[in-house]
Order: sequence, then C-alpha cells, then structure tokens
Amino acid sequence: GHRRKNWKVRKFVLRDDPAYLHYYDPAGGEEPLGAIHLRGCVVTAVEDMPDTRKYDVENILFEIITANEIHYYLQAASSTERTEWIQAIQSVARTGK
Repeated sequence: GHRRKNWKVRKFVLRDDPAYLHYYDPAGGEEPLGAIHLRGCVVTAVEDMPDTRKYDVENILFEIITANEIHYYLQAASSTERTEWIQAIQSVARTGK
C-alpha cells in the first residue's frame, strides 16, 4: 500500500518454520501473492506515516523492515489487533527458522 497510492485488503498467514508472513487475495486462491521473510526483521507501530492523507488510513499502522531493508506498511483492523500482530511477528522473527 505505501508504494501504491491505494490500500488493498489481504489475508495474512504467519508461519514460524520457515519464518514468513504469506499474503493472499481474500477473495480466494490457494497460492500466496507474496511473502515477507521475517527472520531478523524489525517490526514497530507507526503513529504517523508521511505522504498519506488523514482519511486514507487510520492510525493503526505497523511497519516491517526486513533484514535486507525492505519496508512493508500494514494496517490492522484495530489497535488491539495491531499489538497482537506486532508481538506475534516479533516472536517469529526471533525464534523462527
């Protein structure tokens, strides 16, 4: 969503062996559209993202920076869900294979 000027809904599946966050089209499809390698990544809450209009995104964003410096911005459904995703991804980044 950050590189494109629109946001798309995606289904995410977090795996720890190997440590990846796979994403899918929510309308269906067995094959992932892509994957984010989480081993050694940094994940943080984002309070304000430049280059977005206030009505484009709510303030429930988080960012994943991979070991090879690729930045992914994701929006959770709620602040509670954002916290849960951050904690789960941090755990997999530390312990996943």
